[in-house]
Amino acid sequence: NRQRGTLAGFAKCNNQDELDIVRDAFYLGLLHDLCPLEYKPIAAQIVTDTSVADTTNTSRGMESMIQSARASPKWNDAVQVVKKKAKGVGSDLESIWKSLEQGRLEWIQAVNNAHPIKDFLKNALTKGAAAEKKASSNQQTILDGDISDAKMIWIYGLSLNITALQQATNSWAKIVRMSNPTEPLVGYQPELWDPRLDEWRVLDLGIQAVAEQGGSTLETTWDA
Repeated sequence: NRQRGTLAGFAKCNNQDELDIVRDAFYLGLLHDLCPLEYKPIAAQIVTDTSVADTTNTSRGMESMIQSARASPKWNDAVQVVKKKAKGVGSDLESIWKSLEQGRLEWIQAVNNAHPIKDFLKNALTKGAAAEKKASSNQQTILDGDISDAKMIWIYGLSLNITALQQATNSWAKIVRMSNPTEPLVGYQPELWDPRLDEWRVLDLGIQAVAEQGGSTLETTWDA
């Protein structure tokens, strides 16, 4: 329980290297709590490392600390000890971490691959609102309905990167009559994109679950 905060750091990672740092910080914390004998020489390595001292209270603080811990000749053996101890009480640390890591990497890939279409859609919403303001002299606003339509297209774009949602993605592409399932804006027919349809619900809930497994939400990612 003491290491939940460290483990939750996976949700802020943007690549494999950052995930590895959080994983090893988790192991280091468990060593501190459960294996003091194995932790002691690693702690000595860390506290005498000038690079750790130089980066204390900076954005590189954790990275420097973990790099120092890894440099200890006792590190690998100590990690095996804490894994073995955890297994003794029915906790498979490798499986726990692997699940978090895979969920985060899958989400990162989906978000990165769908980023161009998100940018395009958000720019289109802003330009559309600006043009409407100029034409009517009213305050610039983006209608909720337009935002919902844009989000649907973006969510579909995210789903293209999720293997487990391939069937749902293919079904939706047929329903909205996409000429090319990888390009949802080509031949876009807004009247067919009905969020009340069961097929959309499957896709929407599926992506929400993937986002949660990746330590995020759709709203947070859309607003980023």
